[in-house]
Amino acid sequence: MISNEPDLDQRLDRREAMRILLENRGDLLLVTGLGSTTWDAASVADDERNFYLWGAMGAAAMVGLGLALARPDRRVLVVTGDGEMLMGLGSLATMGVQRPPNLAIAVFDNGHYGETGMQASHTAAGVSLTGVARACGFEQAFDIADELGLREFSARVHDATTSLFASIAIRADEPPRVLPPRDGVLLKNRFRRATGAET
Repeated sequence: MISNEPDLDQRLDRREAMRILLENRGDLLLVTGLGSTTWDAASVADDERNFYLWGAMGAAAMVGLGLALARPDRRVLVVTGDGEMLMGLGSLATMGVQRPPNLAIAVFDNGHYGETGMQASHTAAGVSLTGVARACGFEQAFDIADELGLREFSARVHDATTSLFASIAIRADEPPRVLPPRDGVLLKNRFRRATGAET
């Protein structure tokens, strides 16, 4: 269930978590962060509605915000990691002020900096990203550590009336990489087509 208190002993499989978030996605637009969340999305299926940032660490949440503001008719889901969200804490304040109802932020939190050697991140030391999100103005911010809670959050992504934030506890593992295209121009152009910005 969605809760306000994390159970750090219970963690989800990251690939399964991404699959659940993208089930029945409809016209949902997806922005992924550095590394693992990009590979997780590609493992479900490479899709023209996915905007992969590859190495733009710290940018996923703000790209998602800009997209949600520019396209209020489309639902936008950002999936990033705890390390990247820690790098961009200021973005939570901006999103908390803007609060577009079509924006959802999902942070895959394994308590590690997965892209730089699996060093423990600040969330492993007790920093609560959900607490920060609430303090920044997110009225609906959740800690999620089980499949039921994840499914509840995934359903809210499609009909929320305010911005959503979730910290999703995942296992600190490194499944095989599934790499989507790396060509930035190709990714930009196909995403523009998927959003109707380019025909």
